[in-house]
Amino acid sequence: MTRRYDQIIVVDIECTCWERKTPPGQENEIIEIGIVPLVPKTGERLSKRSLLVKPERSTVSPFCTELTSLTQEQVDGGITFAEACAILRHDYRAHQRVWASYGDYDRQQFERQCAARGIPYPFGASHLNVKTLYTLIRGMSHDVGMAQALEGIGLPLEGRHHRGDDDAWNIAKMLHLLLLERQPMPDQTS
Repeated sequence: MTRRYDQIIVVDIECTCWERKTPPGQENEIIEIGIVPLVPKTGERLSKRSLLVKPERSTVSPFCTELTSLTQEQVDGGITFAEACAILRHDYRAHQRVWASYGDYDRQQFERQCAARGIPYPFGASHLNVKTLYTLIRGMSHDVGMAQALEGIGLPLEGRHHRGDDDAWNIAKMLHLLLLERQPMPDQTS
């Protein structure tokens, strides 16, 4: 399989969630996948897409709706998780490209959910953790949330925080700016 480096597929997911602990018989499931292909050379964000995914083993809580604005009725009209993974593979060639998310949660959730349902993982092995990249480039001793990182890099939050497509859009812009940042290199001659 040929790897492609023409785009980075920036992904942000939203999952079912609860204010306190997970109710018996339910589990966190992906209910939205935000996708933004980024051209690393130019910083162009090619499109912004939201895939609503119908949960199979949980329901959207009032807390989740307050956080994401997604309702049970909206996600009930979504596609299956298997269909969403197929879109990532076929429409975005995510298994051949580097993909990025803000933190490891998105990667780990995809891995868990794919394994639990016997669905092929839609991505290749090259995952770029933008949260870690931000922390390293900025020389910080701890990581910060996406909204704080945007503020730290001087970017406004566009759209609604905790919506997959808007967050992926913002993460893609942040990633491009991070890739452009230069840290002074120590003098190697001394």
